[in-house]
Amino acid sequence: MFKFAHISDIHLGPLPRLTLRELASKRITGFVNWHRNRRKHLLVNTLDLLLSDMRLKQPDHLMITGDLVNLATSIEIRLAGEWLRSIGEPLETTVVPGNHDAYVPGAHDRSVREWYPFISGDGAPEDWPDEEHVFPTYRRRGPLAIIGCSTSNATLPFSAGGFFSARQARETANLLNRAKDEGLFRVVMIHHPPIRGAAPSHKRMIGIRRFAAALSVGGAELVLHGHTHLNTVYQLKTHHGQVPVVGIASASQGPGGHKPPAAYNLFSLSGEPGAWNLSCDRYGLTAAADAIALEKRHVFYGNPPDLAEPPVIEAQF
Repeated sequence: MFKFAHISDIHLGPLPRLTLRELASKRITGFVNWHRNRRKHLLVNTLDLLLSDMRLKQPDHLMITGDLVNLATSIEIRLAGEWLRSIGEPLETTVVPGNHDAYVPGAHDRSVREWYPFISGDGAPEDWPDEEHVFPTYRRRGPLAIIGCSTSNATLPFSAGGFFSARQARETANLLNRAKDEGLFRVVMIHHPPIRGAAPSHKRMIGIRRFAAALSVGGAELVLHGHTHLNTVYQLKTHHGQVPVVGIASASQGPGGHKPPAAYNLFSLSGEPGAWNLSCDRYGLTAAADAIALEKRHVFYGNPPDLAEPPVIEAQF
């Protein structure tokens, strides 16, 4: 049995003190939004509680699908790097960036450079290679092939969209075929949901058709995303069949907001190619905000024999 956890949209706070120069950009809108809304509900204590519970489950690997920071200032990016190093080793944690990690021009590269040990694929240069073609990345961990994609790019104020390029689609399909030849369970990590209608138009991903084509060419078993701060399960139709596409609430979301409170997904994988068993338990913050409890169970492949109770199977909610 190989266990892997999924969290997203960390939005580490509080915001540092910003200079006037830093605010003279799109950051001014994010700064106002943080102080009016996000700081009331995105709580460090909630994140710590979530991580403490997750550690008790002892996952073999942790996957983080973006938005580690809020406004992508240099201080935030550095502190997020320190936070990553405090929760685990790069070999045990895989990160892809989100739109907040690329909030203004140049921020994407600064984020990737700082967090590169948690992003880089197997066999990649030890240090950030100072080029834009880092993604897609390929990591082999146990029976998994983890393919990391980036949709993060700087956008205009009041926009939080993502972009998945034709080049990245071709290379993702190649990596998926490579993983198939190696007999691995293929997990694709991406920040924006690659599903039409899953996010409002100003937050959607450009390149959804390209992403679907890449999976139709290469095949995949699971897609993990963030961005929406929602607990969702979709199915993406490909030439190889339906692929589960799973989102998760913000790992810092406290109670009382418009979005569901913090949660993480814990996947359990066994089996072999053509006969995989994959279940997912979602653990979330309780109403009293003082504990983490099991919220929902899914079975995506097979029927794992170690489940203590009949599973709940859903295609979408």
